[in-house]
Amino acid sequence: MELRVRSRRAPDTIFAQHITLRDVTPPEAAFRMTPIPATEDSPLTPDVDATASATPVSPAAAQPDLSRTASAIASVRARSANLTVLTVLAVMYTLYFARDFLIPIVFALLLSFLFSPVVRALTRIRIPAPVGAGLVILVILGVIGSGAFGLSGSIRDWAASAPQTLAAAEAKLGKLVRPLQRASNTAEQVAHAAATAAGSSGGNKPAQVVVQGPSLAARAFGTTQRSVASVLEVLILLYFLLAAGDLFLQKLIKVLPNLGEKRKAVQIARQTESAISTYLLTAAAVNIGEGVVVAGVMYLWKMPDPPLWGALVALFEFIPYLGALALVVILAVAALATFDNVGHALLVPASFLLINLIQGNFVSPLLLGHRLSLNPVALFVGLAFWVWIWGIPGAFIAVPLLATFKIFCDHIESLASVGEFLGQRDDDEHRAVVRMA
Repeated sequence: MELRVRSRRAPDTIFAQHITLRDVTPPEAAFRMTPIPATEDSPLTPDVDATASATPVSPAAAQPDLSRTASAIASVRARSANLTVLTVLAVMYTLYFARDFLIPIVFALLLSFLFSPVVRALTRIRIPAPVGAGLVILVILGVIGSGAFGLSGSIRDWAASAPQTLAAAEAKLGKLVRPLQRASNTAEQVAHAAATAAGSSGGNKPAQVVVQGPSLAARAFGTTQRSVASVLEVLILLYFLLAAGDLFLQKLIKVLPNLGEKRKAVQIARQTESAISTYLLTAAAVNIGEGVVVAGVMYLWKMPDPPLWGALVALFEFIPYLGALALVVILAVAALATFDNVGHALLVPASFLLINLIQGNFVSPLLLGHRLSLNPVALFVGLAFWVWIWGIPGAFIAVPLLATFKIFCDHIESLASVGEFLGQRDDDEHRAVVRMA
């Protein structure tokens, strides 16, 4: 048996050892050395830069202190930042996956802020809180029932004639979109020709599997059933919140240690509740008023079912930007299907857009004031976030949630800076910017 070993012995010579092992004792083994000349292409040749230097660039340069780096990583601030990031991610995941459970609770809490002053006013005239809460729930049910009954016929008629309405609107706009239709038809013909050529060259056409989802009626029934269940859940929870009255505030006061903190908690709770209730009541009144004005304008333009359009405006105005855009499209389609003159039809969405601009730039700032107004950038970011998390329900409650959070921050000293950031620019800030410019 012969074993060949290669080892590094000198920078210019490599020796190969031939070790011959016979079936004899180790002292009788013969060793024979054969020199092999080293080459420049050998992987064993070292690659050394003779000009390299290990001295620092500047002798006065500070040496790295690994102990300070380790202490910074292990500091309380670093751990706090890591925990904050993890907490934010955990909250976002919880909001997304628990949306079916949280959405009715959030709606009920916002409505409790709106109607709790009403229940408290009823208690001043010797009506118990549970009875007052029941009266509020009955009034809400009456308004919802009467509105649904009054508008059900109009909604059913528009839903039944939706295909004809879209066809008529498309025919009216045919002259405007005809170049786009020609380009689309050309692209479809090219794609069809390419698919036909590929099918003819490949032999038999492969079978196509079409997966059919639930029908429109089944989806509408399922959505209606879930909506009714959610509304009942909101109303039941709202009743218990209104009937409880100041129960949670009393519990909070009971666990606080001293009298000063108890008075401060009561003051903050009352001011926050009053501000939130004022905002929600004012916003609802503004939206309803705009709906009434739009209904009157639709009646003047001879649009069918003016109350339906007024109700849609009052509902969609709770969604900033997107609600107005959706209403412009809906009104344009309905008007094009109703009137023969395209100019007359386009006056309908233009009228709504003018009313919406007046409401958003003059009426709402005048009634809400600077304290309850929201920064447009923060408003849009909040709307996008809640639509992403909760979908359409999130779009309706995005503005009330953001306004509630701002009001809450305004009444907490440690969070006042956050509330200031969410608010509008006041006159002093505007003057300061002008002077700096």
